[in-house]
Amino acid sequence: MYLIGYDIGSSSIKAALVDSATGKTLGIAQYPETEMDIISTQQGWAEQQPELWWENAQHATAKLLKECPINVGDIKGIGISYQMHGLVLVDKDHQVLRPSIIWCDSRAVEIGNLSFKEIGEEKCLKHLLNSPGNFTASKLKWVKDNEPALYEKIHKIMLPGDYMALKMTGEAKTTISGLSEGMFWDFEENGVADFLMEHYGIDDELIPEIVPTFSDQGRLSGEAAKFLGLTSGIPVGYRAGDQPNNAMSLNVLNPGEIAATGGTSGVVYGVVDKPFIDDKTRVNSFAHVNYTKENPRIGVLLCVNGAGIQYSWMRQMLASDKVSYNDMEKMISSVAVNSDGLRIIPFGNGAERVLQNKDTGGHIINIQFNRHNKAHFYRAALEGIAYSFIYGVHIMKSLGLNTNVMRVGNDNLFQSNVFSTTIASILDCEIEMIETTGAVGAAKAAGIAANIYATPEEAFEEVEVIKSYQSVGQAEVYKNGYEIWKSDLEKILK
Repeated sequence: MYLIGYDIGSSSIKAALVDSATGKTLGIAQYPETEMDIISTQQGWAEQQPELWWENAQHATAKLLKECPINVGDIKGIGISYQMHGLVLVDKDHQVLRPSIIWCDSRAVEIGNLSFKEIGEEKCLKHLLNSPGNFTASKLKWVKDNEPALYEKIHKIMLPGDYMALKMTGEAKTTISGLSEGMFWDFEENGVADFLMEHYGIDDELIPEIVPTFSDQGRLSGEAAKFLGLTSGIPVGYRAGDQPNNAMSLNVLNPGEIAATGGTSGVVYGVVDKPFIDDKTRVNSFAHVNYTKENPRIGVLLCVNGAGIQYSWMRQMLASDKVSYNDMEKMISSVAVNSDGLRIIPFGNGAERVLQNKDTGGHIINIQFNRHNKAHFYRAALEGIAYSFIYGVHIMKSLGLNTNVMRVGNDNLFQSNVFSTTIASILDCEIEMIETTGAVGAAKAAGIAANIYATPEEAFEEVEVIKSYQSVGQAEVYKNGYEIWKSDLEKILK
């Protein structure tokens, strides 16, 4: 028997096939190879056509099945991971009314900030665990204010994963985890956040039917099966936002466990067992995939915009086209910890929530022209990004998050020994690198609803740790370097 998972990103659609008996990944396909277009007709806007996600899911499925020629009748479940915070609007015929306003669109910032003040910060934080901010509910309010005729045609509002499930099953549904990421869920009342809906003048009827994250959420229709090249009747058994899904894929399900990713931006995602509130809104809290009112599992998300993009910039500026990231890592080994006093502040990719939405720009500090060379810059860049992660984790720890273990995927920055060892040494924690992807995680999660696995823990207990990083003998040297870097940052923030 097999399971298939989809990861609906803003760059591409990935599909993965998993053998349910062994948990082994049989294949992963991506479409398109180049990044999907993002529509930006005004500064700060970012939209995509949901129909394009669906078309690309067809292409990704075809590539996957070509690579893995199986009997599609043996596929027993479909799981969906998706880009968080997007807004999809459909009419009563399930036709898309406008392009999706996606996660990186900032048009609703002022709407959310104003509502935070008008409703009351204490009430918002107590019930939503966050400010309404630039999340999905505020984006919907923008549509109501600016496109009233279109707004009147809305039958249901959806997150990107809800839309993909709708296309597969013909049924409009959503989850508590999804509603919480859109600021539609009231943790105190254990229901839709009526107070915010009323404040925005939005009817609860626009919210789709709520189903458990792991459940039979509808069956693949004949039309959708023909489109995807699958068999009708396969249950869609799971949907979740990409960051909760990535954490689950890394077997981060319980308090004290942390997942991290180090791409263009960096994310640290930790799990706690009670409502987690940051009154400065530097981190955001959402219902994790295994959240219930009786057994709360809250995912606490920290995002650093200026992460891998800084290292990529450094390579473009200083390295020749023939120099790879592996070559840079080898050069770094000639430089001692703390880069001979050269320090880099990496926050150069827009306003940073972890800095209370300040846009400090990037900073290079203490350049010594007679000592520092390219290798020093490479190491200082990696150390600076690692320090920004640590700065955020310390905020999370100060608010009550424990850090017993950090799990990461085998991608991007965490492939660097310098980067990973720096974090492990300063946080005194072990970093476990897992061989998985979001699409693979979504596929396995579908096996829970199909009763192939009894629990999420069972589904992900056999994750393969391919490498681990621990604190090294020079831990105090690393920590001293971080404290100097932190002092630099605090001077900039004054």
